[in-house]
Amino acid sequence: MAKVKILGSAYATPNPKHENTHFALQGSHGTILVDCGANPTVRLERAGIPFDSIDHVIFTHFHPDHVGGAPLMLMNMWLMGRTKPLNIYGLGHCLRNLQLLMEMYDWKMWPNFYPVSWHAVADGEDQLLYDGEDFHITSWPATHFVPTLALRIRDKPAGRVLAYTCDGSPCDSINRMAVGANTLLHEAAGEGFGHSSALQAGQLAGRVGVEVLYLVHYDVHLGDQRNSGQSETEMIASARINFGGRVEIAEDFTEFEI
Repeated sequence: MAKVKILGSAYATPNPKHENTHFALQGSHGTILVDCGANPTVRLERAGIPFDSIDHVIFTHFHPDHVGGAPLMLMNMWLMGRTKPLNIYGLGHCLRNLQLLMEMYDWKMWPNFYPVSWHAVADGEDQLLYDGEDFHITSWPATHFVPTLALRIRDKPAGRVLAYTCDGSPCDSINRMAVGANTLLHEAAGEGFGHSSALQAGQLAGRVGVEVLYLVHYDVHLGDQRNSGQSETEMIASARINFGGRVEIAEDFTEFEI
């Protein structure tokens, strides 16, 4: 079965134990990276994922905690000898800005750089993003501050589905995306426009009847006077108010099957 490896689990502000949220999808035929935290090369090495096994990178939206590590990762791959092509997927808004960012680094002047293909995903629900031997992935709009993708990921050999909400407050599109999913990976940064709480994650999990709920993209600065988040125990308790299934906190380097 395909595996999900969490490379970072924090919301926008990380700490020494929690990098910004991003993860890898590992199948029998390669690895897909979803978003890029501050230093993906280091996280991949620690997770035991060869950087050259990544042929596809999905960017959910253009916020620093989701794309900030992209220039460093692209450069590191080049410096470490990558020659094979890399495919990058995202909404047009995100890809245009990411290309502008790379142009600021004059990346087209880097000699013998490997080929990069940009794949713009159409707006709207249930849009085909990627279809390969291991995974079938569709994108769904999330309600966030900038155009943002949620992902419905099907492990083709096993026939199991992971629904990833990404950043966003509850909306009909996310409700429809999660129907029939086996596993729900849901943010828990806190209730308010553009984000969701553990309570709201549990409400969705209970409504669509998933087997297991993983909470991610949460506040990791408990004890700070600016913090308004919950402890892990409190997040799990909140999610269980409306969901009777298994609830887990997705920590950095957590691994699970879809």
